[in-house]
Amino acid sequence: MRTRTAQDDALYALAAPVAEALDMEIVRIRVKSGKRQTVQIMADKSDGMMDVEDCAKLSRALSDILEEEDPIRDEYTLEVSSPGIDRPLTAPAHFERWAGFKAKLELDRLVEGRKKFTGQLVGFEDNSVLIDLPNEDETALIPFDWISDAKLVLTDELMKADLAAREDPAASDNSSGDTP
Repeated sequence: MRTRTAQDDALYALAAPVAEALDMEIVRIRVKSGKRQTVQIMADKSDGMMDVEDCAKLSRALSDILEEEDPIRDEYTLEVSSPGIDRPLTAPAHFERWAGFKAKLELDRLVEGRKKFTGQLVGFEDNSVLIDLPNEDETALIPFDWISDAKLVLTDELMKADLAAREDPAASDNSSGDTP
């Protein structure tokens, strides 16, 4: 889910090591077409506190490698951003980290007649996302490979947790499920 196309995959292969060297993670890469292509790279720091300076630092580092490797033929604009509060969930660890918060999942296939599900994240286990869905007695297990898109839902609880983490960066470790 971090990438959607072969071109995105090639960019991810170049960008991931650069981000890791800066203690960052590439959350998602998308190449948008138009008069001038836009390479959108969403990244986060391990503490979840990605700021404008971090985006600029990653952008400069990526510009160097993209200029050298030239993976995109035409001119393009590079956009580096943080995932934001209602961030996409693109890796198994994201579902663990954000357990306890509401999320929207979109699948690549129909399950019980639908592709979209919204509920409370419980975690990740055996390559499946665990999510409590409204009006369901049991926690649903949705295979990670079936998910085409997933993101947190902006709720009061999520905003409070984000604010608390910004006020106390040590609280950004969500191992307890209480804060992001």
